[in-house]
Amino acid sequence: MVIVVNTRLLLKERLEGIGWFMVETLSRMTRAHPEHRFIFLFDRAYDPQFIFSGNVTPVVLFPPTRHPLLWKVWFDYRVPGILRKYQADLFLSPDGYLSLRTGVPQLPVIHDLNFVHRPADLPGPISRYYNRYFPLFAQKATRIATVSDWSKEDIATSFHIDPRKIDVVYNACSSAFRPLNRKEQQAVRDQYTAGKPYFLFVGALHPRKNIEGLLIAFEEYKSRTSGEEKLLVVGGKMFKTGNIANRLATMKHRDAVVFTGRVGAEELHQIYGAALALTFVPFFEGFGIPVVEAMGAGIPVICSHATSLPEVAGDAALYADPHQPRQIAWAMQKVASAEALRNLMIEKGFRQKEKFSWDRSAELLWASILKATEPQNQEPEPL
Repeated sequence: MVIVVNTRLLLKERLEGIGWFMVETLSRMTRAHPEHRFIFLFDRAYDPQFIFSGNVTPVVLFPPTRHPLLWKVWFDYRVPGILRKYQADLFLSPDGYLSLRTGVPQLPVIHDLNFVHRPADLPGPISRYYNRYFPLFAQKATRIATVSDWSKEDIATSFHIDPRKIDVVYNACSSAFRPLNRKEQQAVRDQYTAGKPYFLFVGALHPRKNIEGLLIAFEEYKSRTSGEEKLLVVGGKMFKTGNIANRLATMKHRDAVVFTGRVGAEELHQIYGAALALTFVPFFEGFGIPVVEAMGAGIPVICSHATSLPEVAGDAALYADPHQPRQIAWAMQKVASAEALRNLMIEKGFRQKEKFSWDRSAELLWASILKATEPQNQEPEPL
């Protein structure tokens, strides 16, 4: 087979959740199936580290897709030509975007529908594009992959899709996430929080991640206790971060909040392993990779009882309503004050993490590819 893959989000030192999904699944699939050819489509200069094996052919396709109008041009007018040129058997799109102008079977990975449920979190042109075109992509798709049972049901209900057309391909975490010994933990704390223990948030700075609510909760936690703990926020800015800055400016304990920006993979592994606990309380998640990463690193997890997160965290997390900062603060206080509880949560976390494996994810995505390329799924190329 010839499989053309949308790899626009494979950006060196700028990988977010979908980018890591691409790295972990595509690297395994291309190496496991040398008999097939993979055409990776980039929209700008690519890093050679993303050409995972000899059966991968990189293609840079102009223009760079940095605006909804350019997304339309790229997918509907540039991608079809590539599919014809390479006589593609499938177009695989791990970020969910499809071409509406090809008859080649297409498999999008639609990670979540945050834009349907929280459209105001995004800039207007992006929100309008997503809500106009993703329902069309879902109808056009030969099959759909998504990252949790919760997202599968949401896609089926919101877009009126037969759930039998949707395959669940869970996320996972790298084996590099591991517990640190006390000496290693202290070295990381010395580097980031003046040697103090810290609660950790990891993710893009974005309204649906509820960082403002986390700041309110942390302020209440500090006011309730005499603890020396800090809050470490790791991630790059995305959209509408003004509320975060405004909230921080009003905090009495703002000096106890540390923003690192985006960090490298090895640095992130260390930051996780030295944390007192992960505090991940978004309003909406299709999966929530930081939850599994924290479990791999051997730290407790405080997370939202919302959307997919209970499915991912199971009985290994302490839950809070993301709309109730006092609940988040209570969970922080409970975890910080009870070593026995922390140890129990860590033990449960190790067990829960074993349910998620990138090897298994790659196998499930490959199985979805095989279903999408069955002969009965072929449709004629549009004139």
